Amino acid sequence: MKQCPRCGQTYSDDQLNFCLDDGELLSGYAREPPPTQYADDAPPTVMLNDARRTNPANWPSTQPVSPPVQWQPQSLQNPLFSAPAYMRSRDQTLPTIALILGIISLPMICCYGGIWLGLPAAVLGFVGMRNADGDNSRYGGRGMAIGGMVLGVMSLLTSIVILFFAILAR
Repeated sequence: MKQCPRCGQTYSDDQLNFCLDDGELLSGYAREPPPTQYADDAPPTVMLNDARRTNPANWPSTQPVSPPVQWQPQSLQNPLFSAPAYMRSRDQTLPTIALILGIISLPMICCYGGIWLGLPAAVLGFVGMRNADGDNSRYGGRGMAIGGMVLGVMSLLTSIVILFFAILAR
């Protein structure tokens, strides 16, 4: 047997979970309903009134305390609180090429790759670093340019030393 806690309707079907009258979840009990602890059979929960309306349509409108501020058009050259509509990404082409050439020139040291790959890596790294220092808003990749320049110079110097010892060995 199951009973609706809201309306008190009892159901003998144990497969039924909700009251057919009001849709409340049924609670199961033994053949005899449990004794209530309230004298007047009042439900143990407190039922609240309807939800409070926070913005009724009949409220009087209030006037602002201070006079309204006159709108002043601002210059489009210097907007105070707006972000730029389009941020152009910074150019990192030269530093990227310098780093790639510097990395490739290291394993090519045995084939004098420092001369034909390290020298362009050092030059492009230097130009990319100067661009990033000169116009930071347009050019980026200063760290990659420094890395390409250092790797290019290292492989260039190592290739020159290897070439010098190869000439002396003849």
